[in-house]
Amino acid sequence: MAKYDLDTLRHSTAHLMAQAIMELFPSDGVQLGIGPTIENGFYYDIDLKTKLTDEHLKQIEEKMKEIIKRNLPVVRHEVSKQEALRIFAEKGQTLKCELIKDIPEGEVISYYTQGDHFFDLCTGPHVEKTSELTFWFKLLHTAGAYWRGDHDRPMLQRIYAACFSSKEELREYLTQIEEAKKRDHRKLGKELELFIFDPVAPASPFFMPKGALVYNGLIEFMRRIYNKYDYQEVITPQVLDVDLWHTSGHYEKYKDNMYFTQIDEREFALKPMNCPCHMLMFSHHRYSYRDLPLRFADFGRLHRYEKSGVVAGLTRVRTFCQDDAHIFIQTDGIQTEIKTLMDMFFIGYEHFGFKKIKIGLSTRPEMRVGSDETWDNAEAALKAALDASGREYFVNEGDGAFYGPKIDIQVADALGRYFQLGTIQLDFQLPDRFDLKFTNQNGEMERPVVIHRALLGSLERFFGVYLEHVAGAFPFWLAPEQAIVIPVKNELHLESAQKLTHELKLKGFRVRVDDRNESLGLKTRQAQTGKIPYMLVIGDKEMETQSVSARKYGEMKADTLSREDLFSTFTTLDLEKVPAQLREV
Repeated sequence: MAKYDLDTLRHSTAHLMAQAIMELFPSDGVQLGIGPTIENGFYYDIDLKTKLTDEHLKQIEEKMKEIIKRNLPVVRHEVSKQEALRIFAEKGQTLKCELIKDIPEGEVISYYTQGDHFFDLCTGPHVEKTSELTFWFKLLHTAGAYWRGDHDRPMLQRIYAACFSSKEELREYLTQIEEAKKRDHRKLGKELELFIFDPVAPASPFFMPKGALVYNGLIEFMRRIYNKYDYQEVITPQVLDVDLWHTSGHYEKYKDNMYFTQIDEREFALKPMNCPCHMLMFSHHRYSYRDLPLRFADFGRLHRYEKSGVVAGLTRVRTFCQDDAHIFIQTDGIQTEIKTLMDMFFIGYEHFGFKKIKIGLSTRPEMRVGSDETWDNAEAALKAALDASGREYFVNEGDGAFYGPKIDIQVADALGRYFQLGTIQLDFQLPDRFDLKFTNQNGEMERPVVIHRALLGSLERFFGVYLEHVAGAFPFWLAPEQAIVIPVKNELHLESAQKLTHELKLKGFRVRVDDRNESLGLKTRQAQTGKIPYMLVIGDKEMETQSVSARKYGEMKADTLSREDLFSTFTTLDLEKVPAQLREV
């Protein structure tokens, strides 16, 4: 059995890095923040004058290796709160003093020393001497991080590091990082002309024509599923009186993430979510049990204020659209509806090639509305539905929405990274707040239960995740350009290429002809770079036989197809826009 667990080794290496930085930048007045372990290593937030570069990270790594060779003793010290404040104040470590002040009176405070000069506040445990840190680490990159996550506090430099117990594990992880860089959706989005960002609209993407085709393809995919599962699409306003948000509870619980404006001396807000609109729509009609389940779907734009420090490409934006829906049901229909939803979700994810799927049950958060009894009933109903579904799940304590518990679904992409996409939220609160009622089987007025659900989630976020999952090579049915037709020589073959392009367009396929006066080699290379599913080449032979040389993206070999076979192949591939399970229904 190993002397130390991996978490202890990683934590000790974080101290090792902090010591190396303090030795390399003695005149910078280095302030140490926090340095926790994370899934694949650790990070440390540090305040220093020098702006760290990749070259600096290499120097820090070398200094860390030098400190390992010194075989310095690592010693734990326990002191009172007052003594800890004195020690760290004498060394000018004001950030550590702030952390110490937050420690409850009477609680044991410990710090560790490495040799005679370095010490750091920590509960431990750690290795006994630096020479025991012989496992594999690599400093990765830096990022800005507000002290204690508060954007009104100083911005520190966060240094990320990977740490593993073997050279092979580290090498495998670093290879995955390099592959992730190649797949970065921001990089691919620019290269493939899918979307752009501009400072005029911070954290708000502009989708170019090709990107808009993919975006709308995702919406149409959901509409085909809605058609099978009996959803009705609605359209709702984007700017609504704040009274609506007071009724829903969003104003009190969510206002820091909302945008507000004044119109005709009334306060309005841009909607951050669709649910209050759907509650309002339900309240305007008299429904009976025969109308339920009633499923409203909405692709309306949403706006949420996200701090500049957390926005990232398409995965965290300020304006977006969800494949959002709200289902109004009777209490005794919860389990049946959720089982149907789980089937629907898995059909959707598997169609996009996501094989590894995790399900989490998120329970009541600290900030919430409604009675404990209502929350007990809601959580019990979701748990019973998950148990009945037969699918494995884990419990995520305290991560529910403020109005109800939820089921969150995570999928693993091609690199094994998990992303939370879908959500199913059970809500007893909003129907009560909006006084929603329907006529039950006994002719009495009864309160419905609402299920909030999204399969893809934010379309922007799903776009980014899926773009990285497929490395930019969309399946034929979703590709913005499904084929490109290339004449070998424009003067001889362009007319035939244009005719084929026209015929394919008439059949509904997204095709263009490359009629530039460039070499065949350049055109074919650029077609591959553009990750277009099919490259169709027409030369003398193809003109004579009314055929085409068809080469799939990623393959070296081209097949000669008659035009009829080409049309048949494309038609079959395009049918994949509908999941196989739904085609069989």
